[in-house]
Amino acid sequence: MNRPTPAIVSQSAVRRLPRLALILFCVAYVLPGFLGREPWKVDDVGALGAMLELAAGQASWWQPTVLGLPVEEAGPLPYWLGALFIRALPFLPPDFAARIPFGVLLSLTLAATWYASYQLARQPAALPVAFAFGGEAQPADYARALADAALLALVACLGLAQLSHETSPDLARLAWTSMSLLGAARLSHPGASQPWRALPWWFAGVFGLALSGAAGLAALLGAGWLAVLAWRLLHTDADAPRDKAYFPVLGLAAGAWLAMAMASQRLDAWNWPDVQATLQAPYWESWGRLLVWFTWPAWPLALWTLWRWRRQWVQAHVALPLWAVLVVVGFSAVSDDRDRTLLLALPALAALAAFALPTLRRSVSALIDWFTLLFFSFCALVIWVIWFAMMTGVPAKPAANVARLAPGFVPEFSFGLFLAGALATGAWLWLVGWRVGRHREALWKSLVLPAAGATLCWLLLMTLWLPLLDFGRSYGPISRRIATLVPPGSCVLVDGLTQAQISALRYHGKLELVRTTSGPDARCQGMVVSPDTQATLAERVNLTQWAFKATVRRLTDNKESLLYYQRVGG
Repeated sequence: MNRPTPAIVSQSAVRRLPRLALILFCVAYVLPGFLGREPWKVDDVGALGAMLELAAGQASWWQPTVLGLPVEEAGPLPYWLGALFIRALPFLPPDFAARIPFGVLLSLTLAATWYASYQLARQPAALPVAFAFGGEAQPADYARALADAALLALVACLGLAQLSHETSPDLARLAWTSMSLLGAARLSHPGASQPWRALPWWFAGVFGLALSGAAGLAALLGAGWLAVLAWRLLHTDADAPRDKAYFPVLGLAAGAWLAMAMASQRLDAWNWPDVQATLQAPYWESWGRLLVWFTWPAWPLALWTLWRWRRQWVQAHVALPLWAVLVVVGFSAVSDDRDRTLLLALPALAALAAFALPTLRRSVSALIDWFTLLFFSFCALVIWVIWFAMMTGVPAKPAANVARLAPGFVPEFSFGLFLAGALATGAWLWLVGWRVGRHREALWKSLVLPAAGATLCWLLLMTLWLPLLDFGRSYGPISRRIATLVPPGSCVLVDGLTQAQISALRYHGKLELVRTTSGPDARCQGMVVSPDTQATLAERVNLTQWAFKATVRRLTDNKESLLYYQRVGG
């Protein structure tokens, strides 16, 4: 079954990317977005509300709630992580303490993607052609170069930046998916020593997904990967070396997958998407556009990998990540949260993309470089121009646009944020000069500018634009305005509010909330109502005791508003 490999790589092409540079690069990507900002609306602040209730002992650890109702996301594990850190670090602001484990999860995602790609590249079928007189890339150096490229491809994906920096179950599921891919990649080496080292990653991935509301996804991923591993055993030379512990380890992996599937079925935790309802939705074109930009630039390289390695589709280095991509993309196509589901495909897609590099022509690599250089330089320039317009009013048109989109926002100069943005821009200019210079080629070289450009733009947004984004994406301003309307010491009735809105009023507004469905409460002198439930409000509240006082809108979103009522009777 062995097929010729399309990879022709010399030893000079797999020179090492300095580890310190790679680590600093990852730090520059991970930290912005976790530091110095408010909880943003919907996923950030909604999850924080559930974590705060768990930390305070106001909810069951097996069923996180927000004001008595179960959270909208199934699976308690992500909420456990945030609640445990809030409880363990009481001297830190709760929102920052809750972000710490999620920053660790993003770091683990990057590391697991690197090691999974390294293990896949060590497969015999993935190694480059041996030269007649030597000089071909050594297996370990070749695998390390492809792993570096996979990490850069993951960071370069445009859809990764925002969602991977949220305090939400989506980031936890991303981490578990990458860990399970690493476990499967390590299990694909029957001859490797100490195969039991694959089990912790496999267990963490499978059970982590199940406890994070994605048991159905975990079941499909595990079933496909186990099938690939079984195929390898059946079609590998019987005389090939195998570690004696490999078969028990593979049996334990299969047993863990089966136990997870049975336990999740018993707990009704599969969380399958509603396929029939979604297929009737008229937005397939929008999903196609999402697929293109969200996974850029990994998807063109992944398609090239599938074409050039088409004779090795059944080999582990192609089959394992390909199965993950197919399963997740399929889930995304029929899911309500298509972008958040598609996020889970990025580690496997990055691993596939890395295998395109040994087969790319130099002209294609140059095209990637120039496109990336122009695209991200233009984006960075736009960010700087709009920031300068916010600070000075010049140019007038960008300043007017900011004032129109964020009425009431008052920009303030922060030297620390400015310095961070300036240093990042200087590093980008230096990197561009290095990349266009004359020096030896390296496999990972074509992905340096895409990854650095994505990191630059994300870092500039999280420094220069951070006050504006906090103002526009946080429920803090609207929550604090509502709090000024509530009589001191009074609780507030809420009706029809989302999990995120309730969490924001409690966290930002410091309000004590009571649901209208809990019955009348004479202590409450204020009531906050969603416009969507205003028509049926009389079914739950005696409106003769209440007077409408104000419509409070989010200043950056005219479509989102809350209605405030004041008690006028006993």
